[in-house]
Amino acid sequence: MDRRTTIKWVLAAGAAWPLIEAPTAAAARPATAGYGTDPSLTRDYRPGELWPLTFTPGQRRLVAILADIIVPADPHSPAASAVGVVDFIDEWVSAPYPQSRRDRPLLLEGLAWLDAESSRRFGMEFAALAAHQELLICDDICAPARAAEAHRAAARFFARFRDLTAGAFYSTLAGREDLGYIGNVPLTHFEGPPAALLAKLNLS
Repeated sequence: MDRRTTIKWVLAAGAAWPLIEAPTAAAARPATAGYGTDPSLTRDYRPGELWPLTFTPGQRRLVAILADIIVPADPHSPAASAVGVVDFIDEWVSAPYPQSRRDRPLLLEGLAWLDAESSRRFGMEFAALAAHQELLICDDICAPARAAEAHRAAARFFARFRDLTAGAFYSTLAGREDLGYIGNVPLTHFEGPPAALLAKLNLS
């Protein structure tokens, strides 16, 4: 099974989870007291217009490489970096919101770790590595449950980075088309769920 298919399954499972058990009213309330007002969401903003962006050119290059390892180009759709995922992650770690502030040190330290680990193993930065060398490092941190003790922090970084990359990619037009998502399309009529699907779910 390829990486893209695995990500699709994980996202599908995550989307179905709220249908299993609705949260209580108390659980649905935000845990924070708030952080001011959001910018207007009805206008377009240039990168860096809302708040200063974080990544240096070197970090952006590293983020692009890592994002493309997670969601590479295939015959059906482009790689993650080709549809603005780098810009999304840069905005994410730069934003003043609570989750972004928690993620910022995790991602910045993880990117620094990648370069340090690349230098230790191969004598060069991660962006200069050959593809098979990049994968050797990523394979050691791609699963927190089986990562070596020395790689646990890096594995937590990779898991969060993978979530942000997949979430960003599959919310773009290219990502939605790759998933086969057909929502937000006006219909002249609706004939109900396909009979084959109802039968498979024992609902026919």
